[in-house]
Amino acid sequence: MAKRRANGEGSIRKRSVLHMLQRVLKRAGLERIRFHDLRHTFSVLALQNGVDVKTLSSMLGHYSAGFTLDTYAHVTTSMQKQAANAVGSFLSGTLQP
Repeated sequence: MAKRRANGEGSIRKRSVLHMLQRVLKRAGLERIRFHDLRHTFSVLALQNGVDVKTLSSMLGHYSAGFTLDTYAHVTTSMQKQAANAVGSFLSGTLQP
């Protein structure tokens, strides 16, 4: 699948992008990784660091924020638990005499 460059001229082949990725990883002394895994890692880190789901969904090209939430539910569930623990700690500290 070819993609248009930002200036609208020419195209970049998927194989070329993947080849460049593998060269960069090799030069950095890192293991081979699939491009999709980088996308997933980016998404998880973005959510964990406060990027809102609507913005992330748009960045990933998802058709809806709901799809993004469904795809990364494991991350948001973990974040909900952390938030509940943080609020619980805060409340228990303020309610004790």
